[in-house]
Amino acid sequence: MHRRFLALLITLALLAGCSTTPPREQSNICSIYRQYPDWYEDSLEMEKTWGLPPHVAMAIIKQESSFVEDALPPRDYLLWVIPWGRVSSAYGYAQAQDPVWGEYKDGTGNGGSRDNFDDAIMFVGWYTTGTQRQLGISKWDTYNQYLAYHEGRGGFSRQSYRQKPWLMQVARKVEQQAKDYNWQLKQCRAELESSRSWW
Repeated sequence: MHRRFLALLITLALLAGCSTTPPREQSNICSIYRQYPDWYEDSLEMEKTWGLPPHVAMAIIKQESSFVEDALPPRDYLLWVIPWGRVSSAYGYAQAQDPVWGEYKDGTGNGGSRDNFDDAIMFVGWYTTGTQRQLGISKWDTYNQYLAYHEGRGGFSRQSYRQKPWLMQVARKVEQQAKDYNWQLKQCRAELESSRSWW
């Protein structure tokens, strides 16, 4: 019995070691990429594949999950007190819901997982590319891209966000974060690029 307990503790410790903690300084993209150099590589790969600027993708992910790999949406309640599942099937860094994650996997042939950063940022690139194609929203237009990301393209077309002043405020916050990230990235890109040669 003692050995089983010890084995369980070791297993739990190993599993805990596999998880990625959120970045310490989430408001600074240079600090994020210094802490997680692989995320910089993933961002560049996403930009090369989908053409979405990394600062836009990172601002969306920050808003959606605060860079928590296994983030879940709030609980739903029956009669305001009894926990009754989640408000949606959103999960992971990008808060992708089950149906659209399935579309992404089917459309790209990519497997992956919503709690892997590289898969999540690729999803954001794929989704915003579809939004540009269907709705004509520039990939540099963080405000409208975020509204379409949150409401879905159909909801954006119906302007459902106009009934949600709080959401328009959030979209402005994401837009400002993307601007900040873009400015910051210009300051540290040379440093990040020089570090790549050592990886």
